[in-house]
Amino acid sequence: MPHDGSGMSRLWLIWVVGLAAYMVGVMQRTSFGVAGLDAAARFDATPAVLSGFVVLQLLVYASLQVPAGVLLDRFGARTLVVTGALVMAAGQLLLALADGLGLAIAARVLVGAGDALTFISVLAVVVAWFPPRRVPLMTQLTGLVGQLGQVLSAIPFAALLHGPGWTTAFGSAAALGTAVALAVLAVLRNRPPGAPAPPPAATPREVLHSLQHAWREPGTRLGLWTHTGTQFSGTVFALLWGVPYLVAGQGMTTAGASALLTLFVLVGIIAGPLFGEFTARHPLRRSWLVITVIVGTAAVWTAVLATEPPAPRWLLVVLVVVLALGAPGSMIGFDYARTFNPHHRQGTAVGIVNIGGFLAALLVSFGVGVLLGPGYPPEGFRIAWCVQYVVWAAALVGVLVARRRARRKLAAEGIEVPPLREVLARRRR
Repeated sequence: MPHDGSGMSRLWLIWVVGLAAYMVGVMQRTSFGVAGLDAAARFDATPAVLSGFVVLQLLVYASLQVPAGVLLDRFGARTLVVTGALVMAAGQLLLALADGLGLAIAARVLVGAGDALTFISVLAVVVAWFPPRRVPLMTQLTGLVGQLGQVLSAIPFAALLHGPGWTTAFGSAAALGTAVALAVLAVLRNRPPGAPAPPPAATPREVLHSLQHAWREPGTRLGLWTHTGTQFSGTVFALLWGVPYLVAGQGMTTAGASALLTLFVLVGIIAGPLFGEFTARHPLRRSWLVITVIVGTAAVWTAVLATEPPAPRWLLVVLVVVLALGAPGSMIGFDYARTFNPHHRQGTAVGIVNIGGFLAALLVSFGVGVLLGPGYPPEGFRIAWCVQYVVWAAALVGVLVARRRARRKLAAEGIEVPPLREVLARRRR
C-alpha cells in the first residue's frame, strides 16, 4: 500500500465513496419507516399489510447474507456495491410510481436485495485498503457513520415526502442511489495496486463445509444471539413502526418524530466507540455489556408501555437513547465471530451472525402489524409492542447457554474466565 500523499488521499477517497454508498443504502432501507402513515393512506393498507412490506424486505436481506458473501468472493466488492446501489434505486423508482400493493411490495423486495449486497462489500474494501491495525476502528466508523443515512430519511426525505409528495421523494431517492453507483464505479477499487490477487472462490462443497463448522462454533452462536437480542428493537423502530407510534400512538408531530430519529442516530455514533473500547479492554466481559443492553432496553420499554399515552416527552427521549445502544451492542456479535473463528471462516460466521437481528426484526415487525389493528390506536400500540418480550427472553437464554459453551471451549484451550463476582471481590481487596 502506498504511503505517499497521493496514495493516502486515494485511500480516504475510496473509503468516503464506499461509506457514501452504505449511507445511501441505509437511507433506502429506512425511508419506508418515515413514510409508513403515507403508505397506509396511499395503498389503503391495514397495519398487518403495511408490516408485510418491511417483513419481506428484511426476509430478503437476511436470506441473502450468506449468498452475498459467496458473490463477494467471486465478483469483488466494487461490482457488488454498484449492483446493490442500482437495485435499490430501481426499487425506490418502482415505489415512486406504484399505485397498487403488488408493485409496492416488489419494490421493497428490490430494496432488500440491494441492501444485502452493500454493507459486507464496503467492509471488504476497508479490510483490503487499510492496515490491519486500523481495520477494527474503520469497521466501527463505517458501520456507525453509515447510520447517518437514517438522518437523510428523517429530514430531507421526509421534507420531500410532506412537501412535493410521494413520487418526488422516492424518485429523488432513486436518483441519489444512481448517482452513488456512478461514483463507486468511477472511484472504488477492490484492492490497492500491487496487492496480491485473492485466492480462488470457494466451491459449493467448501462453502457448505465452512457453514457447518462456523455454526458448530459456540462463539458464532453467541454472536448470533447477541445480534438478535440487541439489534431488533431499534431496527423495528427505525425501519417501520417508530414514526407511526410516535405520531399516532404518542401524539407527536411528524417533525418531533423525525427529531427523535435523528437523536437515535447520533447517540449510536457516540456510543459505538465507547462500546468498542470496552470490548477491546475487557474481551472476556463482552457478554455482560450485551446482557445490560438487552435488559436495559426491555426495562425502558416496560416503563413506556406501562404509562398511559401520551408518555412524558423525557421518557420517550430515554427510550430512543436506549434503543440507539442496540446497534453498537450488536457489533459485539461480529467481534465474537471474528475472535472465535479462523480467518478463512470469519466471513461465513459474520453472515450467520448478521441474520439474527434482522430475522428477529422481521418477525416483530409482522407481529406488531397483526396485533395493532385498524386506525393505529394508542392502546393497540401498547399491546402490539409486547411481542418484543418473546425475542428478548429467547435471546437472553441463547446468550447465557452459548456463553457457557464458549467458556468451556476456552477452558479446554487453557483460557480460564473467572466469575465476575470473584473479579470484583479481588478488586475490593
